[in-house]
Amino acid sequence: MSRHTKALLALFYICIIWGTTYLSGRIVVQVFPSFLFAALRQVISGIIIIAIALFINKKADLTKANILHQAKVGFLLITMGNGLVMWGMRFIPSGVAALICGLMPLNAVVINIILTKERINGIIIAGMLTGFAGIALIFKDNLADLTNSSYLFGIIATFIATSCWSFGSVINKKHVSDVNPIFNSGMQLIFGCIGLFILSLFADSYENLNFFQPKVIWNLAYLVIFGSVLAYTLYMYALKELPVGITTLYAYVNPLVAVVLGYFVLNEQLTWYTALAFATIAGGVYIVNYGYRRKHKQTEAEKAALLTIPEAE
Repeated sequence: MSRHTKALLALFYICIIWGTTYLSGRIVVQVFPSFLFAALRQVISGIIIIAIALFINKKADLTKANILHQAKVGFLLITMGNGLVMWGMRFIPSGVAALICGLMPLNAVVINIILTKERINGIIIAGMLTGFAGIALIFKDNLADLTNSSYLFGIIATFIATSCWSFGSVINKKHVSDVNPIFNSGMQLIFGCIGLFILSLFADSYENLNFFQPKVIWNLAYLVIFGSVLAYTLYMYALKELPVGITTLYAYVNPLVAVVLGYFVLNEQLTWYTALAFATIAGGVYIVNYGYRRKHKQTEAEKAALLTIPEAE
């Protein structure tokens, strides 16, 4: 089997598994404190990933600047991003949460524009408007539920989580340490879980707390082994072997997997508005990516044109 084929199989695994994590999370937060569960998942995953990183490469960037950066990214991605999604799914369907999280690439574009004053073309703007229109379709499909305060809090929490994940992703790209990046990812998980444990003290209820439930133990094992450690390793492999444009296809598939599983396993509502919302959000993300590819080609063409202009004598 060729390396290209192996990479495609790894990408297929990621598309499916990361879509199932919404279902798994939705099941477990109904019987166990959400922030506490997220903290347990991430601390175990972080320890395993750090151990793997040190086994592969003994070096680690333990400078103050890098540690502070990984702590900041860990807070945004894990504490706020992962933690608030888990908490929000106590009140909203896993499919709705997945559709909102599908906006992460578009949120990242907005945040990057604000931070860098980046100029964008009309295609990118059209894609962003298309993607955000998908959220309006979700609200139209669940308009009556918005009068329920718990449901509304779940929606708001998931929006905040998506924005924090996007912001963390943007600033993470601005500070890249080449010294053992897998170790850095493990540090992000460890720092993030510290924040999750703190949030758990204030937001979770420990009444009738019972860790030794099949739903808790099996979902924790599934999310740690398949959703975090194995998926992350395969994603890094796919990213190395495949073009970025192909690797990021998981962002289109994950919400679809989550919506379908939520319908068949948890009997979550699935209507034409839900399907149209998914298509609109996925279409918006595709258009934005297409717009950036056009912009990149245009920039390269302009640079090439400048190189062909003879200097004045």
